[in-house]
Amino acid sequence: MKIILKENVAGLGYKDDVVEVKDGYGRNYLIPQGKCIIASDAALKQLKEDLKQRAHKIAQAKADAEAAAKAIEGLKLTIAAKTGANGTVYGSVGAAQIAEALEKLGHIIDRKIISVKQPVKEVGVYVANVKFHKEVETEVEFEVVSEDAPVAEAPAAEAAE
Repeated sequence: MKIILKENVAGLGYKDDVVEVKDGYGRNYLIPQGKCIIASDAALKQLKEDLKQRAHKIAQAKADAEAAAKAIEGLKLTIAAKTGANGTVYGSVGAAQIAEALEKLGHIIDRKIISVKQPVKEVGVYVANVKFHKEVETEVEFEVVSEDAPVAEAPAAEAAE
């Protein structure tokens, strides 16, 4: 079944994309949730006209996304987390903590567009993917450190002086 997405659906497509899905998924989930409409000839014609009229806004949104991606490109974040004696993080570090660290640097980014490829459950260096637009994404490197580490190093530095 061909459908037109009315909003971004993770793993399927973006708003205004025409995609092919199984009938049950479309009729039993996507359509009742208001996430899509059936791609009839009239709906496709309407979509084409809407896209033509919104072309300028779409280009502006992509330009804004590119500017935001360039602003955070190459940043290296440090995220402090509670850890055990062996460096294992209590819980895990996710998109919310990354978004919070970016916000402290003045970059307000929705945590929903941040994804981490692997679970972050130990101290170390990781990479997060930030997808601003369907054609614009960037990677941000972040290091997870123990909350206790900076406190333990500070007195040693003072003793050396």
